[in-house]
Amino acid sequence: MIHESAQIDPAARVDATARIAADVHIGPWCSVAANVSIGARTRLDANVIVHEGTRIGCDNHLHAFSCIGGAPQDKKYAGEATALEIGDRNVVREYCTFNRGTAQGGGTTRIGSDNWIMAYVHVAHDCQVGNEIIMANGTTLAGHVEVDDQVIFGAFTVIHQFCLVGAHAFTAMGTVILKDVPPYVTVSGNSAEPHGINIEGLKRRGYSSDSIQALRRAYKTLYKQGLSKVAALGQLREQSTSVQEVAPLVEFLERSTRGIVR
Repeated sequence: MIHESAQIDPAARVDATARIAADVHIGPWCSVAANVSIGARTRLDANVIVHEGTRIGCDNHLHAFSCIGGAPQDKKYAGEATALEIGDRNVVREYCTFNRGTAQGGGTTRIGSDNWIMAYVHVAHDCQVGNEIIMANGTTLAGHVEVDDQVIFGAFTVIHQFCLVGAHAFTAMGTVILKDVPPYVTVSGNSAEPHGINIEGLKRRGYSSDSIQALRRAYKTLYKQGLSKVAALGQLREQSTSVQEVAPLVEFLERSTRGIVR
């Protein structure tokens, strides 16, 4: 069903079964396939392709030549019905590619809300991307990557499949991530190495000086005392009882299976 207030350029091709909400704008030479839903006030600039099985929320802006919901680049994929879900208020710049999920990976790739995704970003099949994330130009996520909220990826950051990236992490330009990146940590290099916590980012998000100092102590516990992961985790659990900001670091380490960047 196409809402009567939707603005669809005559040169666009929109499948009759697509669900297009109120005040959606679809520019010239766009292609919107069957079994697609687009939420209210979302804008597609010229030449955007939205493939079958894609669900886009409200107030998004997809810039020209992005390809959204394409088939996963996975040899095991055999044409089964899978999906891509995108939340609300995302900005997606030119030439981005987001792939649907695979049956083996749960079937759905998810991108949250309020993300700023710059040109040429690739999000592969089965990724789970959170909210308020910045992905600079050329950031590439391989399959099954999980990214928590408010991460900042420098340009041309590349992430190995199945890696986890914790909330408030920061990557420098050209970083190659082969293992999990804990919350708050700044990394750079090929392969990525830790370089303290994301102090400026935490300040901008309202973290107090006391909280930042506590997280710096937690970072030293994890990286500067020569402790094994098990021993460091024990100390961090103790720290988290008095400083709640340390708790996400503990939770992340408990779910990490690939090992963390060192």
